[in-house]
Amino acid sequence: MAGSDVQVVFITDENAADPDRLVTAARPNTSATMAATTFLGGGARNVTVTTAGTGDNAKTNTIVGTDVFGNALSEVITSTGSAEAVAGAKLFLTVTSVTSSAQFAANITVGSGSLCAKSVGGGVRARLVGTSIVSAGTAGLVDFYNGTPDTGTIIFKAQTIGTDHATVDNTIPDEGLLFKDGLSVGYTVATVSLMNIFHS
Repeated sequence: MAGSDVQVVFITDENAADPDRLVTAARPNTSATMAATTFLGGGARNVTVTTAGTGDNAKTNTIVGTDVFGNALSEVITSTGSAEAVAGAKLFLTVTSVTSSAQFAANITVGSGSLCAKSVGGGVRARLVGTSIVSAGTAGLVDFYNGTPDTGTIIFKAQTIGTDHATVDNTIPDEGLLFKDGLSVGYTVATVSLMNIFHS
């Protein structure tokens, strides 16, 4: 009897958004000094830029790093005129630089938002054959992308029910769903306690 080629990836990341994970309070006029280049939990996160002053409308920070598969990724986050946090949409596994277009009126911080992603299988062709997802305290969706969350297509969706430690199992029929450009999983922090992703 042949052995199974099904593998499992365990995913957990309940780390709250951290507004100064990457850049602590500073007023860079070009490249910021990085406090860290990765995120707690080991996955990809969206980036936030928080301003403390006013009058910074249209000033930008260019975020450079890698995506969930380790490929080059960049995003420009534009601040408003108010002191507030602006969240980016792309999910970075690493951030190697933050560059400001001009000096801000007061200190800024750069950190992690609440959007999370993890790679399943390292970005190569894969088949999703099942999931077992343990809910955290908030209901939400778990998206399974062909490719990365930034450029890929959602092939499969699952849902958490918002009851702590409640498990939802999904079995994929036949030989599973094909993710020819690699499989990644996107979700929002506080919706998932633990995921077991079965793939081949």
